[in-house]
Amino acid sequence: MTGLRFVAAIGTFLFHTTLLVNPVNLSWPAITPFADPSLANFLTHAFNYTGFVGLTFFFVLSGFVLTWSASPGTSARAFIRRRLVKVFPNHLVMWAVVMILFAGGAVAWWVWLPNMLLLQSWFPNFKISQSMNTPAWSLCAELFFYMCFPLLFKLIAKLSPRGLWIGAIATVAALAVYQTTVMAVIPDKTTPGPPLLADLQYWLIYLFPPARVFEFVLGMFVARIVLARKWIRISPMLATVIMAIGLGATYIVPVQYTLSLVQLVPIGIVVGAFANADLRGTRTLMRGRVMVFLGKISFGFYMCQCVTVFWFRGVTGGPTFSTPVGVLMLLGLLAMTLLGGWLLFRFVESPMMRRFGRKRDRPTKPTRLPGTDPAPRETGEAPKAA
Repeated sequence: MTGLRFVAAIGTFLFHTTLLVNPVNLSWPAITPFADPSLANFLTHAFNYTGFVGLTFFFVLSGFVLTWSASPGTSARAFIRRRLVKVFPNHLVMWAVVMILFAGGAVAWWVWLPNMLLLQSWFPNFKISQSMNTPAWSLCAELFFYMCFPLLFKLIAKLSPRGLWIGAIATVAALAVYQTTVMAVIPDKTTPGPPLLADLQYWLIYLFPPARVFEFVLGMFVARIVLARKWIRISPMLATVIMAIGLGATYIVPVQYTLSLVQLVPIGIVVGAFANADLRGTRTLMRGRVMVFLGKISFGFYMCQCVTVFWFRGVTGGPTFSTPVGVLMLLGLLAMTLLGGWLLFRFVESPMMRRFGRKRDRPTKPTRLPGTDPAPRETGEAPKAA
């Protein structure tokens, strides 16, 4: 599961590095480093949905890992404390870096304050939700998930294996109903051309934290199904093919369903298949030392992309290059972002978790569903296979 985190992170990186606009400042040159307009447009189109897929992957994986590693003896207060320690240090460091580099003298307090407190996605105003360290908006949704998790876990832990499958299917159906309802109730945009959704439609479907809880909950259901030994027999390879088909489907379904719904089932299958393989001791590429390392730094890797990609390309003038040099530029941006992710993991995330994220609850005997193995104690990562 740790290795899979980097798969989601690299999807967002490919999306960000091929953009034809710079989210930090729309007057700056495009992010893409390729001078050939045909190639630049092709890559933008090819990776147009990998960022959306990456976010859905993160949210499903978050619900899965927290459920997989949860201990029923952990208090809600202790759980939320550890989650805050996990999220806020990296966020505050990058928030401060962004303030120093380009936002401090240009952003009003009513914009930077919600961002600092990770409340930005609750505002249907792109000047607030998408400002500062742009990728941090997703942490606002994660915090909402964390607040809901103790109650959700109690409810889901009571379900039988059959009830878990019903709940998983109902979660996907509920998301489809929600997105369809938003499109039916909220007026369409009045101007032709992209973006294809009205601002309020986009906010309610993509940025509004409760709208993303469906993905998190599906991850919870998948974790309990795997623990109950009731997961479908499907290999990680076949699951990956299914996910690729889901990615292809994003290019043909209505735009409102491309933001999360169309990838939700394939991603759930991938997470369940790799977890089930891990539980059986099957070797996969995701269990290699390199992928595990990349997975560990993936949070920092994601959080520093606004600086290493958006800001760097902007202040350097966004020069474009021939195709071979453009590829080298992408590799350079990747190396810079990996270094930034490692620095955050090594000097911010890990020390803070060691100091403030340790479990303080008294040990209790965990309860479990019939036919499941005892759930591992919460560590923030999936357990190793037996």
